[in-house]
Amino acid sequence: MATSFNALCSDFYINQKLALKMDLPTGRETVLDLFDRVRKFRPGMNRFRRFEGELALESAPRDGQYDWVALRQTAARCGTVNPDGLAEAYQLHRLLLEIAPSYLSISPLDVDYLELMFGFDLEASGNHDDIVFDALFAETPLGRVIDSDRLIALDVQPFFTFALDPERKVQVNFEVKTRATETEGGEEIPPSSEGAPDEPISVFLSLRRLGPIESVEELPRILEALASAAEEIANERVIPHLIMPINKAISSRSR
Repeated sequence: MATSFNALCSDFYINQKLALKMDLPTGRETVLDLFDRVRKFRPGMNRFRRFEGELALESAPRDGQYDWVALRQTAARCGTVNPDGLAEAYQLHRLLLEIAPSYLSISPLDVDYLELMFGFDLEASGNHDDIVFDALFAETPLGRVIDSDRLIALDVQPFFTFALDPERKVQVNFEVKTRATETEGGEEIPPSSEGAPDEPISVFLSLRRLGPIESVEELPRILEALASAAEEIANERVIPHLIMPINKAISSRSR
């Protein structure tokens, strides 16, 4: 399944975020013990890096593939970029959920939410916002409000949130993220120019299960449920109604 997702975009990735209400412990021994446990599971993850407000363990990129785990003040996160299969990606996510509670002293009441995100990066030159507008809004009632022949699209980044259950404990977010391809003065930067943006249009599908939970042992089962729902929504909704129209709009401009 991941292979078919990869074929539709320049990069496909699956990220997970366990958001907490209290600060995580930051002691040297605690962090290193957790990362060493991850490294034993995935030996290639041997790059320990420090960013502002974040400690991360990563693997070296190989053919566009890499894994990472990161700790922030109130979140434990991980991700797999361009995995060979969805099952392979979920292994790292499941491991973090199994070991983080004991290493980081996480209790059920501490869990704010668990989020699983599918990310699709689509390479595109030109005005990203114009591409997204043409792909998703041009022939809709909302799109007809805009005179696209006279106006220049500057910010077209749709974001929707819906609940999947009556209790609203499981929420799904659809988001399209564009990046500016113009200077502040409005002059478009040619794609080949030095310093020109090299960022994609990104489509995000995020499923979030709100806390609290009864037991930290529930977390892997919650991940499994989120993953199943995410795969179904990606195949039935995101691919045909977001990815394919945007790809078609990108292709029509490159002819």
